[in-house]
Amino acid sequence: MAFPEQQNNMSNSPENFDWDKFEAQGFGGGYSKEEKAEMEKMYDDTLTTVQEQEVVKGIVVGITDRDVILNIGFKSDGLVPVSEFRDLPELKIGDEVEVFIEDQEDPNGQLILSRKKAKIVSAWAKIYDALENDQILEGVVKRRTKGGLIMDLYGVEAFLPGSQIDVKPIRDFDVFVGKKMEVKVVKINAAFDNVVVSHKVLIEKDLEQQRSAILNNLERGQVLEGVIKNMTNFGVFIDLGGVDGLLHITDISWGRINHPEEVLQLDQKVNVVVLDFDDDKKRISLGMKQLTPHPWDALPAEIEVGSRVKGKIVNVADYGAFLELMPGVEGLIHVSEMSWSQHLRNPQDFIKQGDEVEAVVLTLDRNERKMSLGIKQLTEDPWTKEDVLTKYGVGTKHTGIVRNLTNFGLFLELEEGVDGLVHVSDLTWTKKIKHPSEFVKVGDNLDVIVLELDVPNRRLALGHKQLEENPWDTFESVFNVGSVHKATVLEKSDRGAVLELPYGIEGFAFPKSLAKEDGSQVEVGDSLDFRVTEFSKEDRKIILSHTATFSEADNARVAKATKKAAPAGEKKEAKAPKVQKEADRSTLGDLDALSALKEKMMGSEKEAGVKKLEAAAKKAKGSDEEASEEESNA
Repeated sequence: MAFPEQQNNMSNSPENFDWDKFEAQGFGGGYSKEEKAEMEKMYDDTLTTVQEQEVVKGIVVGITDRDVILNIGFKSDGLVPVSEFRDLPELKIGDEVEVFIEDQEDPNGQLILSRKKAKIVSAWAKIYDALENDQILEGVVKRRTKGGLIMDLYGVEAFLPGSQIDVKPIRDFDVFVGKKMEVKVVKINAAFDNVVVSHKVLIEKDLEQQRSAILNNLERGQVLEGVIKNMTNFGVFIDLGGVDGLLHITDISWGRINHPEEVLQLDQKVNVVVLDFDDDKKRISLGMKQLTPHPWDALPAEIEVGSRVKGKIVNVADYGAFLELMPGVEGLIHVSEMSWSQHLRNPQDFIKQGDEVEAVVLTLDRNERKMSLGIKQLTEDPWTKEDVLTKYGVGTKHTGIVRNLTNFGLFLELEEGVDGLVHVSDLTWTKKIKHPSEFVKVGDNLDVIVLELDVPNRRLALGHKQLEENPWDTFESVFNVGSVHKATVLEKSDRGAVLELPYGIEGFAFPKSLAKEDGSQVEVGDSLDFRVTEFSKEDRKIILSHTATFSEADNARVAKATKKAAPAGEKKEAKAPKVQKEADRSTLGDLDALSALKEKMMGSEKEAGVKKLEAAAKKAKGSDEEASEEESNA
């Protein structure tokens, strides 16, 4: 190592060297200027010209507690901290190492070198060379990170994505930390000094020959061994040795499973059979259950139509449920076979998935491997019971549950398997209901009376309003023609207005009858006096007029109508005693005849109502007198 005085002299360039001062000190005497110039040239030729920021080789000429002294052929030696040689514990004088020139002279005139930076520069050179020449590099996995691993490549950190570790998905990255791994450089981002490497490409090359061999020899029905590499809700992907195949969930087991994980595990070795593949052999369908006998072949011979079987509900659909008798053997219980009720409901109302139930075999086809089952057959059909005629006889009263609503009525369940229809016209005496939802809702209890029973066709006609006496017998004397009542307008249209009268009944007023005395029109919500212009008990219809309460012409027409109605009333009163006498002579045996007469009258209500509505429409278009004549003809 040069002394400081020598370093200072060496650091001065030859041009600035003071030869006169040197001679004055008694050195260099006897040399001419030409000889001195030649000697300077010879000295410069012995030194190596170095550039900063480059990597050079140096010889170890000394080792201290703090530094390693290196000779790189420059006019002064360089110093490198001992800490940068920890990976070379056997370092000795005379060894050759690569160093990076950071600075030719620091403030003290010392040459500054770095082995650490030399390693990094050299590493980057190797990485770029490996990318260009498709070379393999070996590094050490330092740690795991989000989405992959961080590797040390000769001092440079490189990212190994999780998808590039292996051909199969890796679930535990920690097992690779601290291990050596060969990789290939796939991408370098010079702007951010990022390096991306892959280990998967090396494996894929090794598997290429194996994959080609498998694809060339692939045949339908061939049995192969594979490893489960991925699992989904619709099946599993199996590595057949560089070639992936799909084992669908329906081909795993003869029995029904909800997810492959119920019977299989990741990384499990399994034997599968090739079911199918496309022309390019890129999609391979595999099967596992096909390697075992079909369970239908083992179905006991004693199971036949009419047999009782037990099993587990494995699936519930809108149309029914599937009962598994044994793994791979299922029968369908249609919703219509779950209850004797003709009103079909949701299968979930009867059974749930996982239930253990008993059923009766209805149909069985061993060749087609199909079976239909029934649950309701385990109980007696309520329509075949001996007491059905007396229990649900005409006139009997019951309470049922509203199961369904339709435009024409509602279906009422009296007991499991026994449903009846309540027509919308049989719900109430007083109001005109357009839809049953105005009166009840599904799930409500409703009291009814049996109007009609048809056992062969399993039909019941029920009524709710018949539980009360017909109030129109009383209304006839209250709302007689010509009487005036306070009414509220509920609805109004081009045809007229619907009015609410006392006792909760409704009436109707034509447009011509809605004019007020001041010339304005009656509106919805008005409560005014209305005069009855027409009353029909059979049609349960009351026609009213507000105009008639103050108009003389209308009053005259009402009076005329009243006179026409009076004789009929007198005639009716004359016959009343006779009817009373006949009623007094009636016996219990005549009640059935009276009931039949009542049913006949109720059946004629709808026909009479249609004729009355037609007459009312004509009355709205024409004069009141013409409409009255048409109604009389009706």
